[in-house]
Amino acid sequence: MSDSLTAIKALLGSDNFSDKVRGLNQLRALEPAEAFPLLKPLVNDANPRIRYAAVSQLDPVGKADLEQSLQLLRDRLFNDPEIDVQSVAADVIGGLKLTAAYPDLQKAYEETPEWLLQMSIVATLGEMGDRRGFDLLKIALDSENSLIRTAAISALGELGNPEALPLLASLVQDEDWQVRYRLALAVGHLEHPDRQSLLQQLAQDQVEQVANTAQELLTA
Repeated sequence: MSDSLTAIKALLGSDNFSDKVRGLNQLRALEPAEAFPLLKPLVNDANPRIRYAAVSQLDPVGKADLEQSLQLLRDRLFNDPEIDVQSVAADVIGGLKLTAAYPDLQKAYEETPEWLLQMSIVATLGEMGDRRGFDLLKIALDSENSLIRTAAISALGELGNPEALPLLASLVQDEDWQVRYRLALAVGHLEHPDRQSLLQQLAQDQVEQVANTAQELLTA
């Protein structure tokens, strides 16, 4: 083991919080294959801040062993006592494109009362690109939480399923301009006969950012 690896291992094994954080930061300089064995134990660290940081770093470190990463992330998604750790586990599942975890994400979305976890799951479905997520995103689009709705709009755009456009069209007059802005971006990803008409409506929006975005997409 090199001197640098030895030093990082010592920091990560310390009982001092600051040392562990330094060790985690230094892991970023290593190749995933070197970093993964050192990172793995910290996913279950007693300190929630360390767990959060460790789970976050599984993307991209987890690429060194996707099967073990999937096991670790499933465990944190369902069993971590901290909602932000559960949420970042959902984020990383999408970042690593672990499509085998789609049923887990669906189950977690349906069972959790926590909006933060639901929003993370919705966002990660777009990043993961699994078309099975379309039905769950349809449900999220009707959420009473505006942040979840906005995340669902973006994720539907990322999935690129043209069937999303009729669902999104009803939002063109939404009172929240950020919803209309996300709508314009999402519609820009969709190949549908009504795409141009919807963008033309958004290009007349009273909010400049919405109108400009739609106009750029029309001329792209």
